[in-house]
Parts: sequence; structure tokens; C-alpha cells
Amino acid sequence: MARFRDYCAPMRHIADLALPPRCPGCGTITPADHRFCAACWASLRFLGPPWCAACHAPFDHDRGEGARCAACIADPPRHDGVRAAVAYGEVARAIALKLKYSGRLACAATMARAMARLMPAEAELLVPVPLHRWRLWSRGYNQAGLIAASLSRAHGVPFAPDLLRRTRATPVLRGLGGAARARAVAGAFALAPDARARLAGRMIVLVDDVHTSGATADACVRALKRGGAARVILLCWARVLADGEGAD
Repeated sequence: MARFRDYCAPMRHIADLALPPRCPGCGTITPADHRFCAACWASLRFLGPPWCAACHAPFDHDRGEGARCAACIADPPRHDGVRAAVAYGEVARAIALKLKYSGRLACAATMARAMARLMPAEAELLVPVPLHRWRLWSRGYNQAGLIAASLSRAHGVPFAPDLLRRTRATPVLRGLGGAARARAVAGAFALAPDARARLAGRMIVLVDDVHTSGATADACVRALKRGGAARVILLCWARVLADGEGAD
């Protein structure tokens, strides 16, 4: 085996010269895979505590344990928090679009690496937000599933790509108001026949690429909790914030 690795080493060196690692955001050559150039790194806004105890929206200062944002006080969320690696912005958007529409599958690992620090310690099962079968067939993969698989490999948390299903195609939610978004995804998600046994009393991490209005996540959380999940935390790459960084 050692002799085989020695034989392959020159070939790897040639491959590195021909196809050097590049910044996931802009394509500039970087020292290693999944690393950002200085400009793209500086433009990313990494999220984390202090945050709202209910939805995990970031606070500009620590408001004390258990503090909630005004939106969660007025309308408590169904989920148990949304943990996002970065705020949605130009670079975050570019990476999400490369994965979703350009077949740049390595971007899933890039996202997962950034999301890993926010993985709940008590996570018991990773469930990706599903695509409808027609969209899955046309795209060839579910981007949320690729991210969840990468997180599973890194953390050893089981991955259940077939537990939650999108039973009907839903329209693009961009441009719709909150009520219209909720109506569009109402009843669009269902559980696999054996889901209750796999969910009962467990802490579920729902994985997605971008969190926008929350309509899709809320519909997924509703299905998972009806199936017996004790808690559901959404873990995603980017989150659209109310302070101006908008999504498509």
C-alpha cells in the first residue's frame, strides 16, 4: 500500500498543478480546498450567539439568557431554532446557486464545513428538506441531502434522506407574502411509513441550504413533530436577515 501511495504521489502533484484549489466564492486560487480568498472571507458575516433563544436570530449584544426577539414574542416559532453559518449576502448567494443550479457538488462540503460549528451536541438524526420527485429527477440531486450527508460523515450523526418527503410540487415562493407562502407549502410534506418509530422522542436536525421566510421549514417541522420528534432545529448554510440582506 505504501508503495502504491508513493507511485500516486507524483500524479496527485500534477493534478494539483492542473486543477488547483479555488475559492468557492470567486474562483481565485487558494492554498487548499474549501478555503475562501481574503476578499470573500471578509465579506461573509458568520452568525452565532448572542442570539434569540427561540429562533436564533442574531442579537447585536447579549440580552441575557432566555431573551427572545420581538417576532418570537409575538408569534412563537414551531421549530426550536434556526442555526445558520452565515448571513445571506453576495458570496453566500453565489455558493448556494453554484450548488443548486450549476452542479458544483463540492460546494455542499464547503457549506457543511462552515455549518459544523453550529451542530447541536444533542443531535440524534439529520433530515434534509426534501425536493419533489420531479425536481429531483431534473436536477439529479437534492442539495440539502448532499449537505446533510457531508455533516453526517463529519459528525457521525445518522442521516435519513428518505424520512421526510415532498408529496406535491410547490411553486417558487419568491415574491409571495407570508400568508401566500404558508398556503403554498401547506400539506406538501409527509413522512415515510416507518418514520414514527425513527422520530419518537428524538432531537432532529433539519438541514437546508438557505433559510428565507421560514414557510418551508415550518411545514417540515410541523410534519416531523406530528410524527413524534421531541425537538427540531434547522441547520443551514445562509439565513436571510431582517436587516437588509435579501434573498432571490
